[in-house]
Amino acid sequence: MSTVTEWALRPALPDDVEAIAELRAVVMRPDLERLGRYDEHRVRQRLRDAYAPEHTSVVEAGGAFAGCVTLRPAEDGWWLENFLLSPGLQGRGIGSAVLDGLLARADAERATVRLNVLRGSAARRLYERHGFALEREDPIDVFLVRGPARLPVTEGLAPRTYRMGGAT
Repeated sequence: MSTVTEWALRPALPDDVEAIAELRAVVMRPDLERLGRYDEHRVRQRLRDAYAPEHTSVVEAGGAFAGCVTLRPAEDGWWLENFLLSPGLQGRGIGSAVLDGLLARADAERATVRLNVLRGSAARRLYERHGFALEREDPIDVFLVRGPARLPVTEGLAPRTYRMGGAT
């Protein structure tokens, strides 16, 4: 496995929808199968139906598509959705760095951020490390919430290139 040390965020385009739908199917398959909910068509179609490129950023690593994240406006803040990263790049700090940028933006705007993960998903630990707490749960989903941090924040989410250890 090669080490990717550079990654960047860029605004999503309408044409990114199929790459994102495919990544969603790959990333979510283990949890959906464990819950008895995997349907290869439905997992892709739900993304296509809800895709909002105007609220989505694409993660590129080594110059190639590597993931995405959607931050959709909500009544009292934002919904974090479709935070997907290629399995081969997970565990390298990219997801944490992307999430840090999103949360810095939310904190600067004093916004609450909500999300949901599938029950038993390893992603829940990432979110809890970043200050998310249980709001409610049902037989399939766990809903997490994070209020704005109390510290002043000066940096938000903007397209830029990152190297492990800092932005350039």
